[in-house]
Amino acid sequence: METMTGDLILIYHKDQPMGFARVEDIVADVKPGWWQITIMLLQLPTAKVTWILREEYIDGAEFTMGGESMRLERLPRPQGQLPPEPETPETSDQDEKPKSKGKVLSLAERRSSKNKS
Repeated sequence: METMTGDLILIYHKDQPMGFARVEDIVADVKPGWWQITIMLLQLPTAKVTWILREEYIDGAEFTMGGESMRLERLPRPQGQLPPEPETPETSDQDEKPKSKGKVLSLAERRSSKNKS
C-alpha cells in the first residue's frame, strides 16, 4: 500500500522505532524524482517538518539522513476509513493566495492516475 496524505507513519532510526507522525502533505520537489513530504511529529509539543525524499523512501524503503539509516512505515488505517479527498479549487478558501506561481504536483493524484491506466 502506498503512503498518502493523512496516513499515520512510524519513523525508524537505526532500525529502532523513534516516534509516530501524520503525513500532512506530499508535493513534487524542484528536483525531478524527489518529493517534499511534510509530516507532523506526534509528540509534545507537536512539530511539522518537511523532508525531501524519493517515492520509494516515502513508501518504506530504507534511506540515510545524516549518514544514519532511517525508514518510514505506514500504519494500517482503521477498518472502513478512506483516505482524505484532495482539496480542489472549489473547496479551498477563496481568500487564500497561492504560495508559488508554479504548478503543484500531488503524489496522491499521480498515483491515482497511474492506477487508472
